[in-house]
Amino acid sequence: MIGAKNTVRTMIAGLAFATVAGLAMPKANMAYAASEVRVVVNGTALTSGDVAKRQAFLRLQHQKADAKSAEDQLIEQTLKQQEIARVRMSVSKDDVDASFARFATGNKLTTAQMTQILSQAGVGVDHFKAFIAVQMSWPRLVNARYGNSNKMSNADLVARMMENNKQKPETTEYILQQMIFVVPASKKGIVGKRKSEAEASRSKYPGCEQAKVFAATMRDVSVRDLGRMLAPELPPEWKPLVEQAKGNTTATRVTEKGVEYLAICSQRQVSDDQAAEMVFREEDLNKAKDKNAPPENANATKYLEELRSKAQIIRR
Repeated sequence: MIGAKNTVRTMIAGLAFATVAGLAMPKANMAYAASEVRVVVNGTALTSGDVAKRQAFLRLQHQKADAKSAEDQLIEQTLKQQEIARVRMSVSKDDVDASFARFATGNKLTTAQMTQILSQAGVGVDHFKAFIAVQMSWPRLVNARYGNSNKMSNADLVARMMENNKQKPETTEYILQQMIFVVPASKKGIVGKRKSEAEASRSKYPGCEQAKVFAATMRDVSVRDLGRMLAPELPPEWKPLVEQAKGNTTATRVTEKGVEYLAICSQRQVSDDQAAEMVFREEDLNKAKDKNAPPENANATKYLEELRSKAQIIRR
């Protein structure tokens, strides 16, 4: 579904690769020594067992997995968890479970197989779901606190255009609809059948104006109008499908809701102020990625540093 959590995908991109070959990995030694407290964050104890699980998680992502790196990540996660709990802005257990199921499906695994792989790797499903919950909740908290303070000022926009030969950059504007072939949570066994139905419907899609009438001729199919969306705004899971679409529909995707595809009602090139700001922001994000910068924006970093400055962190 549009709006899937980009932060989670960014942070576990390495894991997506590892789990495909996960069954070939050596079984982790789960016989940890008796857990001892390694760090205390505002009264919350992080044990050697927690650290070992995070080290295993880092190895799955092909990241540096020494004890200090694991402790640093856990301290950061704990600070975020505590603030999320304080302001009561955590996502629901259902949201986390759906994200976990979506991640398993994306790796062509059942949730049971994913759980087994995480257990064998020494991570554990609870540790992974706690990570997911924070990665989903934290951006909401940052946005609630800072709102649109990241919006580029007119002066900044003019300065960037001056660097761009005084031209506003162009981007593609799409008007989109979302076709959802619903698969109830209790009937995941029909995903293959629903995928076939969705694929067959693409060649018969009559256009956005007639989409709801078209959907009514099929069982358990809903239509969602997404409206105007600029190319830099496209969620990463849909962006390549939209850009590579042949005709007026994208290829299908299996999501937590069922089987979906997007319909492209119209597209055109635009170069207004909003489009220019979106393009410049995308350029900045890509530069940050090239430098291996963390996926969080300046406000998120500022917020976390504020929490860290006020925290009592005791390492043992």
